[in-house]
Amino acid sequence: MKKDITIYDIAKEFGVSASTVSRALKGHKSIGKKRTAEIKKYAEEMGYQVNSFAAKLRQQNTFTLGVVVTWINQPFFSSMISGIESIARSKGYNVIISQTHDKQDLEKEIVHNMLNSRVEGLIISLAIETEDFSHFEPFKKRGIPIVFVDRVPTDLVGDKVIIDNFESAFKATEHLIQQGNKRIGHITGKGKFIFQQRKAGYLAALEKYGLTVEEELIVSAPSLNEENSIDMARTLLTKKNRPDAIFAAIDSTAVSTILLAKEMGIKVPEQLAVVGFNNDPIASVVDPPLTTISQPPVMMGKIAAEHVLNITEHAPEVITLDTELIIRGSSVKTSN
Repeated sequence: MKKDITIYDIAKEFGVSASTVSRALKGHKSIGKKRTAEIKKYAEEMGYQVNSFAAKLRQQNTFTLGVVVTWINQPFFSSMISGIESIARSKGYNVIISQTHDKQDLEKEIVHNMLNSRVEGLIISLAIETEDFSHFEPFKKRGIPIVFVDRVPTDLVGDKVIIDNFESAFKATEHLIQQGNKRIGHITGKGKFIFQQRKAGYLAALEKYGLTVEEELIVSAPSLNEENSIDMARTLLTKKNRPDAIFAAIDSTAVSTILLAKEMGIKVPEQLAVVGFNNDPIASVVDPPLTTISQPPVMMGKIAAEHVLNITEHAPEVITLDTELIIRGSSVKTSN
């Protein structure tokens, strides 16, 4: 394989220093026109190309953003990443993507590696386990911007792009109440951030409409994977006095609830109304289609990228985007 010609090879050919060749290739006035033309012609003939990566390192710029999410294969995060990449590429930046699997220790390791890779900005959605934020301090000390998205720290000042999880969950629960449901169960995840806020919205709706909060109808697990979702749905649906509706904190859990209910001979929505959260693609194809809260993940990614690339000094900002209740067949009782 033919070795790429370097600036040092050109310098040796002309008996000058590498810095002289560099200035000539840039057309610097300190190098004579004749010598500049000779060097440029030779470099072109030999196929010389500037090592842009090395140049960026010398300039202390890597033109790279770090993106950390919990699960890349979740539709919400894959859509968010798409939004981030569209903005980053338009501005000449590359993106490094990692996933934490909702583990705090893995998040710390990834963030440390991002710092060592000299990313120029970090966009992150926190792991469900994360309670210690010390791994972000080196970024602040070096002046590297961080934007938190979706799952954000409530007790850490910084730039954040979020939705109003409380209000969104309130809307979802209110819809179930307005369909005539009286005993509404809630399936949620443990930990801080979005699940606490969604549970609070659910409880606020029950309180507003004078419905009793039954703790036995609220179930949670450390992770809302398929196995846990089915187990929690079964816990609610096998109760002697089962709920007449369920609000699930994410769509995949709501879909698992619908499938289990059908398996148990429980009619959806006639005997059990179900509402989810996220508007994942599966929400529109399950039978019956799932009523859910629609988030704008692509827009969240775009705004986060625009924000992290805005290098001007500014006060920490929290950007809250709107959501929409998408009403489908899983929650509408035709008798109402």
